Amino acid sequence: MKADVLVIGGGIQGCATAFHLARQGVSVIVVEKDYAGRHASGVNAGGVRLLGRDMAEVPLSKTSMEMWQTLDDDLGHDTGFRRHSLINIAVDDADLGALQVREDKMRAAGYTHERIIDRSELMDRLPHVNPDCVGGVISDLDGYAIPYKATAAFRRAAEDLGAQVVESEEVLGLRRIGNVWLAQGRQHRYEAETVVNCAGAWADRIALLIGDNVPLSHAAPMLMITARMPHFAKPVVGAVSRQLSFKQFENGTVLIGGGAKGFADRANNRTRLDYSKLAAACRTTAEFFPIMHKASINRMWAGLEAYMPDNLPVLGPAVNAARAFHAFGFSAHGFQMAPVVGQVLADLVTGGHSRFNLSPFRIDRFDRKVL
Repeated sequence: MKADVLVIGGGIQGCATAFHLARQGVSVIVVEKDYAGRHASGVNAGGVRLLGRDMAEVPLSKTSMEMWQTLDDDLGHDTGFRRHSLINIAVDDADLGALQVREDKMRAAGYTHERIIDRSELMDRLPHVNPDCVGGVISDLDGYAIPYKATAAFRRAAEDLGAQVVESEEVLGLRRIGNVWLAQGRQHRYEAETVVNCAGAWADRIALLIGDNVPLSHAAPMLMITARMPHFAKPVVGAVSRQLSFKQFENGTVLIGGGAKGFADRANNRTRLDYSKLAAACRTTAEFFPIMHKASINRMWAGLEAYMPDNLPVLGPAVNAARAFHAFGFSAHGFQMAPVVGQVLADLVTGGHSRFNLSPFRIDRFDRKVL
C-alpha cells in the first residue's frame, strides 16, 4: 500500500494529522495497532483546557482553543465540545499567592486569558463549593469534549477527504530506502515518502525504528463516572494545589479525574486500577463539593498514556532521519492540543516549517551534550 504520508497511531493526534494533510490534498494512510481511539485518546477526561498551561505550550494551546470553537463545523462531525469555562479552586491564601505570581508572569508575556476570581464570584459560579474556599482562577474559553466522539470526528473527516485508516495493524519494521520509507505491518507492507509517529504510549518504539532515542515512560491515569445527579456545576472544575478534576455532563453524570494513576501493563495492552487512589479522589471531590457525598460511582477505568520527564510533548522533525516527524508524549494534557498539532505536522510535512516555536518540544532535548 502506498501513500504520500504514513501516520503511525490512530489516536486523536494521528487522526487530526491525517485530516489536515488530506485537506491539503496529500494522500495519507493511518495505521493503528488496535482501533482508532482505543487508548488515551478515547478514554481520557476530555478536558479542553487552556488554563494552567506550561508557558512553552501556551501559543499552541491558544491557537488550538480558537480552533475548538468552530471545530464541529470545520470537521462536519460532532466532537461533543461544550464551552463551559474551567475554574481552578484556591483553598487558602497560599493558593491565591501562587495564582498572583502566575498571573503576573502571564501578563508580562502578553496573555490575558486567565483571570483570578474572589470568593464571591467563585460562589456565584459554583454555589455548591465548600464555603471555606477563598477564590480561584478561571478561563472562560475552556470546556470539555467527548474523547471518543472527537477522535472519531477527526477520523471521519479525514476519511471524507480520502485518507485511509487501517486498524489492527501493528508496525513491526520500519526503514528508509533511498527516498522512501518502508513499513512492515502484520497485514500489509506500506510505502511512503514521509512517516509521522503518533504512536502514543508506544511511540518510543517507533522512534527507535526511525533512529531517534527518547526517555518516554507510560502510566495509567484513572477516571470514574457517577450515576446521574441533580445539576450543580456547569464549569469544569480543578484545584490549584490539590488533585481535583471533575465535570458534570448534561445528563447529570459527574466525571472524576485528578491524575491518580493505576497500573500500566504496556506489554499486554492492559491497565489495572488502584482502588485506594480512587477512594482518595472521591474523598477529595466530596471535600470540595459536599453534595458529592451522595454520589454513586457507576464505572471506573484507566487508559495507557505516554509521559515525558518534563511533561512537555515531543513535537517536530526527527533528528536522525529525513522525512520523519514526531507527535507524542503529551503527558495527559494533549487532547485539547490535537487540532493545532495536526495543523503543525501538516505544515511541517508539506512546507518544512511551522509558525510556532517548536524548540521546547525537540525529541533530542534530553540528550547529553558532549563538551
